[in-house]
Amino acid sequence: MTRRQVDRGSATVLAAVGAAGLLVVMVVGLQIAGASIARHRAEAAADLAALAGAAEVLDGRDAACGRAGRIASANGASIQTCEVLDLDLRVTVRIAVNVGPIGASAIGRGRAGPLSHS
Repeated sequence: MTRRQVDRGSATVLAAVGAAGLLVVMVVGLQIAGASIARHRAEAAADLAALAGAAEVLDGRDAACGRAGRIASANGASIQTCEVLDLDLRVTVRIAVNVGPIGASAIGRGRAGPLSHS
């Protein structure tokens, strides 16, 4: 058997392995991008919820957190924590993330209140 006969078809195998490797890199890249986008969405939802709820802080915690919850829900998030500290409202929201077969969640935190308390 000559060297030429032994190597016959090896380029096809190498091309298939290379294509599979590129596919794996692409899938991992898409998953990382999806997770990053979800984190940004969670941060935006938390900021908007905190701003909306801060407008209701003088009416009490229930009013402020209720409004923050409605805004978070409108942005596809759910409120995890909501606390009023002086005139500041701090919220933590969670957004479900489906990154391929892995189900996870992205967390966002927001804080809003007046520039000064005096």
